[in-house]
Amino acid sequence: MKTRLIVDSTADLMPEIKSRVYTVPLTVHFGDEEYVDGVTIDHKAFYEKLVETDVLPSTSQATPDAFAVEYQKAKEAGESAVVITIASKLSGTYQSAMIAAADYDNIYVVDSATAAVGGGILVELALQLLDSGMSAKEIAEILEQEKKKIVIVALVDTLEYLKRGGRISKTAAFAGTLLNIKPVLSIIDGKINILGKARGSKQGNNLLAQEIEKAGGVDFSKPLLLGYTGLSDALLLKYIEDSRSIWEEEVDSIRYTTVGSVIGTHAGPGAIAVAFFKK
Repeated sequence: MKTRLIVDSTADLMPEIKSRVYTVPLTVHFGDEEYVDGVTIDHKAFYEKLVETDVLPSTSQATPDAFAVEYQKAKEAGESAVVITIASKLSGTYQSAMIAAADYDNIYVVDSATAAVGGGILVELALQLLDSGMSAKEIAEILEQEKKKIVIVALVDTLEYLKRGGRISKTAAFAGTLLNIKPVLSIIDGKINILGKARGSKQGNNLLAQEIEKAGGVDFSKPLLLGYTGLSDALLLKYIEDSRSIWEEEVDSIRYTTVGSVIGTHAGPGAIAVAFFKK
């Protein structure tokens, strides 16, 4: 039986990966305006609106019905499916996928326990396993183990969006602006953690390198993906240059993409992130 991969729109994917999967979109709201993530609003338009408006966007989870549509297509094609969703601790999308799966056979739902570029590398690994000839059940079982090794470390350029989203106090955000402090965050097992605070981007880039080392280093035999929020990749390119020693002897080039609306809402523009499987 053939297998297809179904993902939700929070997974940040390179174009060649995105073209091989089926995507269930979440919904993005700017006040009364509603957009279907990746369908009626793309990443560029999202960040343009994020910068231009005073309204902090919100996102709605994908519905069971939306997953059921994709499951039905798989069934009609005589295929099984591996479904990879954003961390259940960050969204109810995983629960929607599970509810819909109750009515179908040969559907294997995996809670990625991560998001954004972290979801992206898990999807890439799933495709590698699919290409090697594994069944849907085998792929899902391996992903359940491998997802525990995914680490995202990120440097946030501004505390403003964390403040607007109620993640930090106004006083902390104001102090951070005065001191040019940039928090370093991680997403591990579906939880967002503040790892440290850096003064300026150079110190921040050094902190990112330290956190990668603390995690045990990068397993370069598996997918690696960097991401950035906003309309410019300048800060990410600077980070790649500053951290060349980590990658230069291991990979020919560093792949990166924009980070989507769910994480982008809270990180704001100007954040950079690294997602990798730790050793």
